[in-house]
Amino acid sequence: DALIPDPAGAASIRDVYAKAGDASGPFTTPALFDKKTGKLVSNESIDILKLLNSAFDKVAKHPERNFYPSDLAGDLQALNDDLVYPNVNNGVYRCGFAKSQKAYDAAVAGLFEALEDLDKRLASQRFLGGDKFSWLDLRLYHTLVRFDPVYVVYFKTNVKRIADYPNLVSFIRDVYQSVEPVRRATNIKHIKMHYYTSHPTLNTYGIIPASMGPDLEAEHSRGPAGDVYFTH
Repeated sequence: DALIPDPAGAASIRDVYAKAGDASGPFTTPALFDKKTGKLVSNESIDILKLLNSAFDKVAKHPERNFYPSDLAGDLQALNDDLVYPNVNNGVYRCGFAKSQKAYDAAVAGLFEALEDLDKRLASQRFLGGDKFSWLDLRLYHTLVRFDPVYVVYFKTNVKRIADYPNLVSFIRDVYQSVEPVRRATNIKHIKMHYYTSHPTLNTYGIIPASMGPDLEAEHSRGPAGDVYFTH
């Protein structure tokens, strides 16, 4: 009900890749496609984030917003490379698609060590870079908001829920309520439908569990919605 037809007429992501001359895949998202040249600009999320941060400022509604503050560049990149990406963003997939008990045990241990670390960090600061929202908060949010309604069941990340971490659950509520574009792009129903019906080896009959995860509208007490952006 919230889907918007592709303006270029593609019925699936496979069609987008085909328009760019790639018929073999893998057909991954996100993908940034240039309609004028018919080329796939990038399908790497880190690169796309950087492009969207500044490459389109001339036509952006809020060109002053900056998700890559230069004074925090090194710290945020190190936190991503050492903790957030390998143990959380990718960690849930390493749990869900592990092919041995040893691989799963290692992945789940690293995941929950990282979550404990992040919960402690967010006890003393609103976002990962301080009091403003950055690209790394966005990457963390996308994994955390899916965690309880999907990963706990589907990827067997069931040591604890995000709802059991007071600062992590408040963080996702804060982002959801304070960063309006993120709120508009968050659709738990679609998230659940995609995951639970995409991998027959993990969910043969495509049954979608009932839980929608934590109430994203609940009070978070982390700060007002205004002035959460770094600016150029």
